[in-house]
Amino acid sequence: MTTAPSPSPPASAAAPSEARRERTVLSLPEHTVEIVSDPGEGAQKCGQIFGRVSAKMGNGVWTVEIIPAEIQPPARQPSSASGNRVRIGTGPVTNWGDHANLVVAFNEQVLLHRHRLDALAKDAIILIENMWATHDDPDIRQAWTDAMEELGSASYQFVPVPMEEECLAVIDNPRRGKNMFALGLLAWIYSRDLEKIKGLIAQEFRKKAEAIYDTNVTLIAAGMELCAMYPITPATSASHHLSDIFERFGGVVHQAEDEIAAVGVALGASFAGKVAFTITSGPGLALKTEFIGLAIMTETPLVVVDVQRGGPSTGLPTKVEQGDLLAAIFGQPGDAPHVVLAPATMEECFLCMTTARRVAEALRTVVIVLSDANLATGVQPFPRPDPSEQWFAQPPDLAPVREGLRPYDWDPQRGVSPRVVPGQPGGMFTATGLSHDEWSHVGYTPDVHERGCRMRSRKLAVFQQMLKPPVVNGEPTGDLLVVGWGSTLGAIEEAVGRARQEGLAVSSLHLRFLSPLEPGLAEIFRRFRKVMTIEINYSDDPGDPFVTAENRRRGQLAWLLRAQTLVDVDCWTRVPGEPLRPGQILQAIHDSMPQGASR
Repeated sequence: MTTAPSPSPPASAAAPSEARRERTVLSLPEHTVEIVSDPGEGAQKCGQIFGRVSAKMGNGVWTVEIIPAEIQPPARQPSSASGNRVRIGTGPVTNWGDHANLVVAFNEQVLLHRHRLDALAKDAIILIENMWATHDDPDIRQAWTDAMEELGSASYQFVPVPMEEECLAVIDNPRRGKNMFALGLLAWIYSRDLEKIKGLIAQEFRKKAEAIYDTNVTLIAAGMELCAMYPITPATSASHHLSDIFERFGGVVHQAEDEIAAVGVALGASFAGKVAFTITSGPGLALKTEFIGLAIMTETPLVVVDVQRGGPSTGLPTKVEQGDLLAAIFGQPGDAPHVVLAPATMEECFLCMTTARRVAEALRTVVIVLSDANLATGVQPFPRPDPSEQWFAQPPDLAPVREGLRPYDWDPQRGVSPRVVPGQPGGMFTATGLSHDEWSHVGYTPDVHERGCRMRSRKLAVFQQMLKPPVVNGEPTGDLLVVGWGSTLGAIEEAVGRARQEGLAVSSLHLRFLSPLEPGLAEIFRRFRKVMTIEINYSDDPGDPFVTAENRRRGQLAWLLRAQTLVDVDCWTRVPGEPLRPGQILQAIHDSMPQGASR
């Protein structure tokens, strides 16, 4: 079970044996911890290891990185807060929760940042570095006093901890040890297994333990052999991890000179018979547009992973957002149908890559996977999957091409055609980005262009017929249906669960396939008095100045669903630069219930 300190934890300065005798251990269903510091002090690593050891001990875990927008922000500034939130529980944990119950803060300024964001429970226990109150610099002492006065508006329980003093007893540079000291504090408070922690530290810092190769790598088991990428936050964390281990599995990570070159390399590898992928974030997706269009026109399988972040332009490079949905579906010149899917959990990140590759191969098209910073940088345990032969790509078919087979020999019923790769005897043809007929001959006549567009679109219609209708979480009818996509799943379902406990007739539905949309949506929607999306992208509030029902900008999924189902789908969206909290969503549910809703 998850363990936590009593409301009055022992002072950290007490002797170990004395503190151990005085400790009171509580069993709680869940607890949320934050570790915050200046960048470079290792708070993120501390949180990651704490989350992973908790998962290995059988707890449900969800972690979210706290990352400043600047690469090297100044120290001791509220906006510079860096760290990790770790929510652990006795059962499954699907989101980061509402507020932190315990915080380890390396200085008062980063703590102030979390306080101002209402990230902490009103009675949170704060373990804070105490050196700043008596610092030699009078400005720092004054900053401490001012911060403590502001923090005094809440009922936090402060526990001063001499982190730097304790670290100096062991190492010369305390900045290199405070995170492990904090990890030790958390291990003692939450009764974590020290041997497991030692093993995880070995994996993180020595890279020797073979167990690292069994971790949740979202792409290795998918059967793809080449990742072409250009560094971009927050996709870089996934590609860096892949770089550490991909070659052990016969894969190649190619860092190109820019985003355009990266997708070009992936497209070339796929044209040659492999299914490669490229990983990026929103600005990179925009740069890859032309090559994605070429892949669709030449019907070359390609997987594109977009780890979404706040926008537009550089926007919030380290923060979570779901602003790329419409760009992923429609951000192409001309008619360019392709598949877009969005995993909702970290386990689905693992599994969906195999799905993406197989769909890209089967339909000879582009598949865009919409992840986000919440999923890409977090930790969540899930059962170790049993390897399946279906995960892995078959070697390219290099048998002689049947005489008379055309390179785009479209099946008029399904829109698909056999894949011909370089090296197949009799399979030579010229591939271009121009409109073409079945022989790949350039054609500008109306019938040639119409046929090509029709066949490329028909593949998606056939694929949509293979999908199953989404499952409603809760009753199949009611007053309100909340619809979401991507990483908001856990927070939405927790909020809906709370609302149902209050007697509200609320259900939820979560979409994984967004282009084409899953079938049966209009029929499901009509069973509810009101349908509303919950999303992390921008929409106008109905009461905003000059906003009317006619000109209101709605959430991106709401916009899509309204067009597809002709149902008046409402939306509640926010762009806070962080994951949505269940409490926020619950309040939105209360505010959005139709008049006369039953209890």
